[in-house]
Amino acid sequence: MADKVIITCALTGVLTNPKQHPVPVTPDQMAAEARRAYDAGASIMHVHYRDQREGMGHLPTWDAKICTEINEAIRAACPGVVINMTTGIVGPDYQHVLDYLRACRPEMAACNAGTLNYLKTKSDGSWAWPPMTFDNPVSKVTDFIKVMKEIGTLPEFECFDVGIVRSVGLYIENGMTDHADYNFVMGVASGMPADPDLLPLLIKYKKPDCPWQATVIGREDVWPVHARVAELGGNLRTGLEDCFYLPDGAKAQSNGEMISALAAYASRAGRKVASPAEARVMMGLAA
Repeated sequence: MADKVIITCALTGVLTNPKQHPVPVTPDQMAAEARRAYDAGASIMHVHYRDQREGMGHLPTWDAKICTEINEAIRAACPGVVINMTTGIVGPDYQHVLDYLRACRPEMAACNAGTLNYLKTKSDGSWAWPPMTFDNPVSKVTDFIKVMKEIGTLPEFECFDVGIVRSVGLYIENGMTDHADYNFVMGVASGMPADPDLLPLLIKYKKPDCPWQATVIGREDVWPVHARVAELGGNLRTGLEDCFYLPDGAKAQSNGEMISALAAYASRAGRKVASPAEARVMMGLAA
């Protein structure tokens, strides 16, 4: 299946305000958006979960009951789809996230593979938000890997800079994991830039024969990176978590539009979009 590409849709993100952007919140909305992405070619749904209380949909939740309800709605709408659950959390208090993984038992989950100072400035040079450290020390990474092994969940190692890419190789050498699905996160202002020319170096520094994809954050400038990912043999990801803009600069109104554009880039690179069943075989997941 070397010519096949797996497409992931990142449906909603962690804090994007549904009053300002067309991101789904409720189980029905999440299922409907997942179906639009699924029909356009996505076989994996990367899922963040939102507080279901009235007026609170811009905030995240780790409530396993809500998360399970959303997962079940997505699976019902998208036969065979792979659920990839978020795990990103700041600070040392993360036992409740491990508990939510155990309760929900997804096929895949993000495993944030290293620490990043998460920064952005405004046009006047002031901070867009208070400087924040997204802390992922080895002890924390180890805890997440152990739980994922316990429940049979495939970790997707999110890498925000080149040193984190190299660290994943060290996790393999150390025996923390025997496999790595790399996700190169590009476009965070204090992390790796959304630069197509960076991709060959990232591929050089990952472990050989391990699958990879790129999460590209930004506006319409993300699309040249997606095109290069498709050409270089990576898997593809986009969605309203990562970007609101289509290649022509128009603002997307649904995840389906974003995934349709991404599938067109795969086609132009001479690659076919993997079905959910084919994606499961490629990743070694149960049918």
